[in-house]
Formats: sequence, structure tokens, C-alpha cells
Amino acid sequence: MGSAAAYQLTHRGLRVLGLDRFHPPHTNGSSHGLSRIIREAYFEHPLYVPLVQRAYQAWAELEQRSGRRLLTVTGGLMIGRPDGTLVAGARRSAVDHALPYEQLSAEQIRRRFPAFHLTTGEVGLLEPRAGVLDPEEGIRASLEQARLAGAELRFGETVTGWEVKDGIASVRTERDTFQAGHLVLAAGSWMAGSLPKTRLGLAVERQVLYWFAPVREGGLGPAELPIFIWEWAPDRFIYGFPDLGDGVKVARHHEGEPADPDRPRRAMAASEEEGVRKVLSGRLPDANGRLLQSAVCLYTNSPDGHFTLGPHPEFPQVLLVSPCSGHGFKFASVIGEIVADLVTVGRTTFDLSPFRVGRGGATD
Repeated sequence: MGSAAAYQLTHRGLRVLGLDRFHPPHTNGSSHGLSRIIREAYFEHPLYVPLVQRAYQAWAELEQRSGRRLLTVTGGLMIGRPDGTLVAGARRSAVDHALPYEQLSAEQIRRRFPAFHLTTGEVGLLEPRAGVLDPEEGIRASLEQARLAGAELRFGETVTGWEVKDGIASVRTERDTFQAGHLVLAAGSWMAGSLPKTRLGLAVERQVLYWFAPVREGGLGPAELPIFIWEWAPDRFIYGFPDLGDGVKVARHHEGEPADPDRPRRAMAASEEEGVRKVLSGRLPDANGRLLQSAVCLYTNSPDGHFTLGPHPEFPQVLLVSPCSGHGFKFASVIGEIVADLVTVGRTTFDLSPFRVGRGGATD
């Protein structure tokens, strides 16, 4: 979110300083792992659909401007009970926004995508525009375009504090102090600590990503295996990607242990791999081959699972951006635009009320 905001703000003609304690793209937060899903029939809530539709356009514009390939369309298959959270939610968004989709029976999925082995009572919802974003390339492209437009980017420099006085934001780092008319805090998991200077109720969750070799050569590329999310038990999900050259990537969605972003457990326990393999064995057995690699990423979860995005409750010059509850990367391109709108004109065309800071309770 910070990289996208820096890109958009510089292209509005503003003078921008970007600070990061690491050297993005990096593996210390949430925006890595070679692939991220982008999908339109958003099961979490229909309110996300206009946002993700604009995100598609903004990613395409960044691709054209940067010359980097950022999006691969594979189609997306949501699998589960027809009345479950995933399939019913995706159908609701598709119907509310007149999105193209197909609801497929287990037999229809078996004929079209033989790798998937559905259990009795499961169905699938297939959406044609879903696909894969490259998170590292997306960050590189955003930062590259920000720098070309004049942004100053300082990496390996940790923010130690900030304050607002007489309408001016001052930011301290280990090396210097900077002043600006606006401050955007998009620090991912570190927003769960003291950095925002307000209670956001965020919790950091450790997630493990796995890349498995297909059991048989070929047959699990994008033509045979769309991106998928599978509600394999009520409100329990795995998601995955076709083999794009690094193996089939699979991970749980939530269910991770609490984590300190400064000291997450990077080592993977054998029981964690066994748990994912147990889910795969009867459902996607052709992907249950040799483990090629694994990685840890962090979810930063709000109490209701929705985004946190808006002005600081005490300091309107400060925007709090990016705790995205494990489903935010696809929106980075449009959130960068929203940040630029809020900084330059003080408003946006999107309804941000469900994401407001300090909202409390669940979004209906």
C-alpha cells in the first residue's frame, strides 16, 4: 500500500518521501511469495467489488507504464457447500454486481478440471477474470515509477516516532527528522503496535506458504488448474495457484498462530505441513508431491476482518492505511489512488465508511 501510495502521490505532482525499515520488496511482512490472488466475485462482501474492478484497471495501467508483467488471468474456482460462506458469498457479489460466473456441479468440475476431487454436496463457482498478481514485481514497478516521478525513497531507515504540531507532521528516524503536510502510515503488521498512536484492535497472524511439486509431470499449469479457494469445512479455507514454474502454491487462509512482526517463527513444524497435506490428499492429490519450498507471511487482522483505512481520529493530516486482514494485496493499486485522492482533495468516490478507523463491531 505504501509503494502504491508513493507512486500515485508523485504522479499527482506532490513531493514525496518514502521510508521503509527494510528494502522492498522483502519477505518480512505480507507482500511477498511470488503470487497473490485477484478475484472479482468477492465472497467477503459485495462492497469490495467496485474497488477490485478499479484495481484491475490500475494494475493494467501500471503494467503499461512500467513494461512489467503483473497479472496473469487463470480464472478462479471457489469450492464448497452451496450455502457456505465462500460459494454463497461469491454468488452474492456476482449477482449484486452482474458479474459473469458459472456455478458448476461436482461432476462438471471433474470433467473440466480433473485435478479437483470434490466431496459429496460440494459445488464450485467459476469466475473468468480471476488470476495471479506478482507482488514483488508490483512493488518494484510502483517504487520505480515513484522514483522516476521524483520521489525520494530511503530504505533501511526505521521510523522511531512521529507527532503533529501546528498542522505539520514530524517524523523521526534513526538518522534524521522530516516534516510534511501529510503523513501516510502504511506499515502493515507494525500498525498493530504503538506506531499509529491509537487503538486499532489489530492482531498479527503467522501464515505458512507451501510450494509442492506436482505428482506427475505437467497437467497443473494455468490451463488445467485455475486459482482456487476451497472451503473444505465450515469457515475453514485453503487456497492455491497453478504451477507457474515454481510448483503448486498452497496455503491455509487464517488459522495461523499469533505473531510478533519483529520475531515471527520462521521455521515450519512438520505438523504444519502434514495438516495441509491431509487436506490436499483427498481433494487435490496431484499437487501433493515433494515440498519444494515454504515461506512465512503475516496477516494483520482487524476485529471484523475488513480493512482499516482513513484519517487518524486525532490528526486529520495522518492517514492510517493497510491492515487488510489477509486479503488486501490485490487492492494495492486502487488504495494508492484513494490515498492520493484523500491527500490532494480530501475525498474519494469510493465509500470508505466500512473501513473507517475506530469503527468497532462487524461490518454488515
